[in-house]
Amino acid sequence: LDHKTTRLNTMPTATLSIIYGLASALVWGAGDFCGGLATKQTNVYRVVLLAHGLGVVIMAACALLFHERAPTPSDLFFGVTGGIAGLVGLLAFYQGLSQGNMGVTAPVAAIVTAVIPIVVGAVKEGAPPPLQLLGFGLALAAVWLLAGSTNLASARWREFRLPVLAGMGFALFYVLFDNVGVGSVFWPLTGARIASVLILGLIVGRAPRKGFPARTQWPIVALAGLFDAAGNIFFVLAAQAGRLDIAAVLSSLYPATTLLLARFLLDERLTPLQRWGAGLAVAALMMIAA
Repeated sequence: LDHKTTRLNTMPTATLSIIYGLASALVWGAGDFCGGLATKQTNVYRVVLLAHGLGVVIMAACALLFHERAPTPSDLFFGVTGGIAGLVGLLAFYQGLSQGNMGVTAPVAAIVTAVIPIVVGAVKEGAPPPLQLLGFGLALAAVWLLAGSTNLASARWREFRLPVLAGMGFALFYVLFDNVGVGSVFWPLTGARIASVLILGLIVGRAPRKGFPARTQWPIVALAGLFDAAGNIFFVLAAQAGRLDIAAVLSSLYPATTLLLARFLLDERLTPLQRWGAGLAVAALMMIAA
């Protein structure tokens, strides 16, 4: 174990950033898959509340287990505000799905989520090499296709408001957590989850007391919370190990995991566009990692 840890610590930071970014996409996609299954029979806000509540326990336990240093006020500030921004994005995303159609909400939110960190990363750290820029472009196209970009031509302008707000919320989560001090991971994420649980608790508390997951759904909700927590951890590690834009773009490829799980576990067929999206995602990864 010590030998493996030493090898991991001696890897170039750019390589670590790519590994962590991909790990974030894998587990975030699995979390979305589990959350999607849970919300088919239960109110989405209650599922997210329980999943984020589990996230508080996981993050705090990891902070204690790995003896993470006490967070600075700055780290907690960026953690809490990042958690609030991410929750606003999540609520806007689900509201957009309920009011519009997924063919508009999912791809628009995904693109805004990835584009803003690319711009911020270029301003803070300078433009990446041309090959990585091309990889970013292919990754954006992949996210667009994987998210199921259909019916955009017939969409009305007001249908774009909630998806754009969702993407801005998710992107702001990325940007704010990029400002957390290196080595401070679990405590800021604990603060983020506490903030989202408190806000969701107020929302759920004002609603009729019905619709909490049945006991048979608890395992899938727990998996959603576990994967979501892991995705957040891997993203923060990716952002701390390398550039924000690389971490954000790779993490944004999570729909590929969700689609593959749906294909192999639920026997759902991929559309031709989604297959193209998966191929572009692989090509983008090769260019970004070059």
